[in-house]
Amino acid sequence: MAVSGAPGCRAGERGPRWRRPWKLLALGLLSASSVLAAAPGAGAMSREEKRRLGNQVLEMFDHAYSNYMEHAYPADELMPLTCRGRVRGQEPSRGDVDDALGKFSLTLIDTLDTLVVLNKTKEFEEAVKKVIKDVNLDNDIVVSVFETNIRVLGGLLGGHSVAIMLKEKGEYMQWYNGELLHMAKELGYKLLPAFNTTSGLPYPRVNLKFGVRHPEARTGTETDTCTACAGTLILEFAALSRFTGTSIFEEYARKALDFIWEKRQRSSNLVGVTINIHTGDWVRKDSGVGAGIDSYYEYLLKAYVLLGDDSFLERFNTHYDAIMRYISQPPLLLDVHIHKPMLNARTWMDSLLAFFPGLQVLKGDIRPAIETHEMLYQVIKKHNFLPEAFTTDFRVHWAQHPLRPEFAESTYFLYKATGDPYYLEVGKTLIENLNKYARVPCGFAAMKDVRTGSHEDRMDSFFLAEMFKYLYLLFADKEDMIFDIEDYIFTTEAHLLPLWLSTTNQTISKKNSSTEYTELDDSNFDWTCPNTQILFPNDPMFAQSIREPLKNVVDKSCPRGISRTEESLGSGPKPPLRARDFMASNPEHLEILKKMGVSLIHLKDGRVQLVQHAVQAASSLDAEDGLRFMQEMIELSSQQQKEQQLPPRAVQIVSHPFFGRVVLTAGPAQFGMDLSKHKAGTRGFVATIKPYNGCSEITNPEAVKEKIALMQRGQCMFAEKARNIQKAGAIGGIVIDDNEGSSSDTAPLFQMAGDGKNTDDITIPMLFLFNKEGNIILDAIREYEAVEVLLSDKAKDRDLEMENMDQKSSENDSHKPNSEEAPSESQDAGAVSEEPEGGGESSAVGDPDPLSPASAASASVSMADQDPHASGPAEAGAPEPACTPGDSQPQEQNTQTEASSKAHWDSKVQPMESILADWNEDIEAFEMMEKDEL
Repeated sequence: MAVSGAPGCRAGERGPRWRRPWKLLALGLLSASSVLAAAPGAGAMSREEKRRLGNQVLEMFDHAYSNYMEHAYPADELMPLTCRGRVRGQEPSRGDVDDALGKFSLTLIDTLDTLVVLNKTKEFEEAVKKVIKDVNLDNDIVVSVFETNIRVLGGLLGGHSVAIMLKEKGEYMQWYNGELLHMAKELGYKLLPAFNTTSGLPYPRVNLKFGVRHPEARTGTETDTCTACAGTLILEFAALSRFTGTSIFEEYARKALDFIWEKRQRSSNLVGVTINIHTGDWVRKDSGVGAGIDSYYEYLLKAYVLLGDDSFLERFNTHYDAIMRYISQPPLLLDVHIHKPMLNARTWMDSLLAFFPGLQVLKGDIRPAIETHEMLYQVIKKHNFLPEAFTTDFRVHWAQHPLRPEFAESTYFLYKATGDPYYLEVGKTLIENLNKYARVPCGFAAMKDVRTGSHEDRMDSFFLAEMFKYLYLLFADKEDMIFDIEDYIFTTEAHLLPLWLSTTNQTISKKNSSTEYTELDDSNFDWTCPNTQILFPNDPMFAQSIREPLKNVVDKSCPRGISRTEESLGSGPKPPLRARDFMASNPEHLEILKKMGVSLIHLKDGRVQLVQHAVQAASSLDAEDGLRFMQEMIELSSQQQKEQQLPPRAVQIVSHPFFGRVVLTAGPAQFGMDLSKHKAGTRGFVATIKPYNGCSEITNPEAVKEKIALMQRGQCMFAEKARNIQKAGAIGGIVIDDNEGSSSDTAPLFQMAGDGKNTDDITIPMLFLFNKEGNIILDAIREYEAVEVLLSDKAKDRDLEMENMDQKSSENDSHKPNSEEAPSESQDAGAVSEEPEGGGESSAVGDPDPLSPASAASASVSMADQDPHASGPAEAGAPEPACTPGDSQPQEQNTQTEASSKAHWDSKVQPMESILADWNEDIEAFEMMEKDEL
């Protein structure tokens, strides 16, 4: 996002009559920070520790950037699992995600000003020369107007901004003559055809070569765009106009913003997510601060700062008042309907809203910023990363995490605003998690599923443009920087635009006289810039006092502490009894139920019925545990009436030189060992079977015995393959898709079904890999014969123990699953009903009114026999047991491809031997960091 504090100007001024507002603000922030940082017991981080963490960020950036330049450039992005570049048209389409790719070396352009922030001026000079020499902006390719603006146009303008700064200092870039600005202007003209609409809202996509309406453009038929897509242009387009003196760019961006403002819902002052670019009708009428709207709000406030136009501040304040009135439900931010803003539109939040605490800091509204940030941090501590979406009770809704930087951004701004060293510790946690879970030999890989720890072959350009910039600035002192960061404002992609643009080439009228504003109570707003000295009380523990009540907000919704019942039984710190673990034949479980006021009744038809009466519980706390148990049992019962969708599993390569850093997303089987109930997983070396399809007796049993068998999909049932390899002595199996080029990146999760017969005889785990992921293992076998993998429900921690493991060890215990682990009891989970306290009518499971803590005093549950291999979580969208992560939403992807690219854009595919050699240095560096106690 942007600069380092709340908007600032001389006290008492209405609107910006200043040249360096953020510089004035910085002085106030430093005063507040010094008070807080020096507070007794504040736990300030030592200067040496900050320096160490800053250096660690530099090393991480080098790892990502050097691998992109070596294995991917000039492609747009790096594919870190396969160590090659992602070239549009040469990889299976990922749908809208690929609209950011334009064959213009996206990652390099997006990273230009990051190099300067990280004091890598020589590398910056080399990178600028490569961009000028190699990048072609005249490609016949359809790209997103929004993504191209914030990443490429913003990257070129940010690069130009720091290039002229370095040139003025006299040491670097003396040869530079505005080449990046010329490229930015060329790109700006290529984006202008998208604005050829009656409303002034741009089409969402444009062909870089043919525009929109041209017969060969392959775009221009769209009718809708997102609010953020049309409303996140003003900073880059206005900067381009101010730099070049060509006003048309700023005019077009202002017209789009004016139209959105006019179309806001007048009674609520909210905007929807999607709007018709021709009529201005709202297509999606839900409103929030996350995906689809987020940066529209951000750019209103920042346009006021950069351009000095009061109308942008008035609009922002009007929207902000509506957000805090309807959307903000501290610490949550929940979408509402624009026409009925008191009605929530959904019960989950997306990760993009993590930018909002940072924007609130810029606004000067610190308390809600601290609250929401703390809630997000608790979610991260639970899942290691922020899932793409999570529910109001903090369960996973969409499990992906593409290494988004928004939370790091807000952490940086909160630290600058409060000086609280707590936020340095938050940043340290982010660094540790990135290195522990996302780092791979060829860069950093996005998380396919935060629950399993599996990776996606993806490293987006914004990871280098934003994440390392904010993390470095978090730990950097002023003397660590080669320029004053307060002289710049950050775009939504964290590109640097100089504040002196506010007084340069002002060709646009500052006030839109045709715009009408809603009369509002001025007490809602700070029309003058806030004095940072009064943002905080004279309490140095101010931020901590706000955080403290939220410290366990996730755990309270998802309890995992000591059960009061178990504590009273003297059994020590055991987790609470969960519905999915309950066994009707377990005496200890029955005693726990009795303490919680839950009775068990054996029915004549063999089923077991549970009934809770809160008044019969040993204590009010035990009654609360009992109510939660019954809620879980109700949800579990509902799930089991539907066809279950098992969650994804993980195949983790643990042998040298991978050491567990490569995790592949695997599809589960509806038969065989349930890996979710065997936490240790199954570990062993892999072996290819003969015949490869596994559809007849295995002819090389000596090679397969005590190994994990690899086989190809097709020609017989999956269960038949499993029986054949189990007979040959295999301890597990991996089926590799025979569909060339298939990948978990583009296809929905696949699970292997049984053969319609009883499959209880299959006791080994079976997993499915798409063709691309399977080839990663096969390539490793070809280049490095002994390949050991771990089959598990989620990736295990990768640490020095794994790397120091004796690779020649072949003891049976290290290869076999834990045979002492007892299978789960057959249970009954059929109908669910409720009764009011003191008896009453019971409702069937299909009753649309779920049991809620506010109204339920008792409930009854009948449980049908459960498959001992049945999985807990249900398919996406179905109810799930409380605190059990939900499934990620499968996305249907387009399969169209662009025309073949020029030869110099071909992927750089290297043999495994070469890649392994390249990794040696990285592995040594990682070992050193592990010794430094990441």
